[in-house]
Amino acid sequence: MKAYKYIIGLLLATAQLVGCSDRIFEEINTDPNKPAAVSTSSLLVGGERLLINTVRNPDLNLRGAQLYAQYFSQNIYTDQSRYMIPVNYSDVFWTGVNRALNNLNEIIKLNVDEKTKEWVTTGGVGTNTNQIAITRILKSYAFHNLTDVFGDIPYQSYGSKDPDFEALQQNPDNLTPKYAPQEKIYTDILNELKQSADTLFKYKELQTFKNSDIIYDGNNLKWAKFANSLRLRLANRIAHKLPALATEHINDALAKGVFESNADNAVFKYSNSSPNEAPLYQATVTANRKDFAISHVIVDVLKGSRGPFGIADPRLKVFAKPNSKGVYFGQPYGLPLAAADLFPVDSISLPGAVIDAANYGEVLMEYAEVQFLISEIKGWDEQAYKKGVRASLEKWGGDQNEIDNYLNLLPIANKEHVLSQKYLALFNQGIEGWSEIRRTGYPLFLVKKGDVVWSGTVKGSQVSYPFLPEVGDGIPSRFIYPLKEQSTNRTKYREALERQGDDVIGTKVWWNKES
Repeated sequence: MKAYKYIIGLLLATAQLVGCSDRIFEEINTDPNKPAAVSTSSLLVGGERLLINTVRNPDLNLRGAQLYAQYFSQNIYTDQSRYMIPVNYSDVFWTGVNRALNNLNEIIKLNVDEKTKEWVTTGGVGTNTNQIAITRILKSYAFHNLTDVFGDIPYQSYGSKDPDFEALQQNPDNLTPKYAPQEKIYTDILNELKQSADTLFKYKELQTFKNSDIIYDGNNLKWAKFANSLRLRLANRIAHKLPALATEHINDALAKGVFESNADNAVFKYSNSSPNEAPLYQATVTANRKDFAISHVIVDVLKGSRGPFGIADPRLKVFAKPNSKGVYFGQPYGLPLAAADLFPVDSISLPGAVIDAANYGEVLMEYAEVQFLISEIKGWDEQAYKKGVRASLEKWGGDQNEIDNYLNLLPIANKEHVLSQKYLALFNQGIEGWSEIRRTGYPLFLVKKGDVVWSGTVKGSQVSYPFLPEVGDGIPSRFIYPLKEQSTNRTKYREALERQGDDVIGTKVWWNKES
C-alpha cells in the first residue's frame, strides 16, 4: 500500500491548489511562499521524500560519504574516491535539505494561526501538538545531517528566541541568515527531540498523518522511540565535549524508551514505480550506469580475510553480487584514474539486488545502532554488542542457523569489535557511517594513505597501486560550503569561518575537535 502514498499525496496537493480563476484579487494578495491551500498531510509526504532523496542523493552521498566510508568503490571515475569532490555536490545537498526544511516548517505554521497564535483545524490527520512534534523530529534529523556535513549552518528551533537561530524565518526574503555554532545546534536538537518524544509518548495510542507518513504510518509511539533513539546517537557523539549534558539526555532517553526491535526501525521505503524509486536504483539501473561497486574493504571483511573477525559474514551475499565467475571480488578502493579500467564490470561485485532495489527502504536509524550505542555507553557491554550484531543480521534476512553460528564465533566485545560491527551495520547509510569514522577513528581496517590497494601484472609488468588521496592525507572531515553562500551570504559565511576554521575538507567540525 505504501507505493500509493505518493499518488495520494500528489492528488491531495493538486486538488487543494485548484482555485476559481475569477478570484483575481485573492490571488494577487496571496503570498506565493506560503501555500496555505496545501494540506499538512501532503506537505509531510513531500517533505519526507525530499529529505531522504537529498540525504541519500547520488552526489554528496553516493559519490561522497559512501566513498569516504569505503562502503563503495568507483570502477569508472575514481577521483571522488581520492577526495576530489566538485563544489556543486555541496550545493545540491544544501539546497535540497533546506527545501525539505521549508516544507516541514510550513506544517508547523499551518497548525498555528500567525496572528492569534491559536491552534487551527488541520484536516483531521491528528492533533496540532502531535503534528508539530513529528515535524520537529524530522526537522531535527534534517538539521543533524546538514550540520554533520558542513559544521556551522543557519538553524531554526521551534519557539526559540536565540538570536543565532535565523533560518526559516517568517520573512522569505532573508537570504543572509546567521550561521549558528554547531555546539548550540546539537544542544538545541537534543531539546527538540526530548520535547517531541515526551509529547508523543503522552499520546502514544493515537495516530498522526495516517498513511501520508511513509516512515511510520502515523504511529505516535514509534515516532517517540525514534526521537529518543536519535537523541541517544547525538548525545553520545558529543559526550566528550559536553559530558554532563550528554549523560542527562542519554539517561532520560533510555529511561523513557528507545528502539526495542527491528520493528521500530525508522525506514523510508521507496516505490517500484517511476519516479519514486530509491536513489541508488535511479543512479544505476535507471541511468544505466555501473559506477558503484562494493569496495574490496567490505568484501574482504565479510569474507573474513580482513579485519578483526576472521569469519565469513552472511551479509556478504546481500550487500554484493558475485562476479561472472561466481566469486565475490571487491573493486580495489581509491585507484588512480589511469588504473580505473583494470577491472571489467563483470569481474567485480556490484551492489546486491536487495541494496539496489527500486523499492529499497532507506534507513534513518535502526535497532542495531541503538544496541551498539548502549554497548559503548556501558563500557563495551557484551550483551548489547551481541544484540546489535543479531539485529543487523536479522534485518538483512539472515538464516537463524547462520546467525547463531556467526555469533558463536564472534570475538568478545571491546572497543574495536563493537565499533567495527557498528560500521558494518551502518552499511549504505553513508553520512552516518562517515560520521562515526570521524568520531571514533574506527574501524582500523580501512584503507589509509600509502596502503597498497592492488598489485599485479599489467601488460607484462608488475605494478603496485598505493592509495594516494588527491586532496588531504586522510578521510575528509567535512564538505565545503556551497559557492552561492560565499557570494549571497558572504558576511555571515565569513563569520562562520572565523569561528570554525578554513572552508576546506580538512577542517574538523566542532564535535570532531579534541578541544
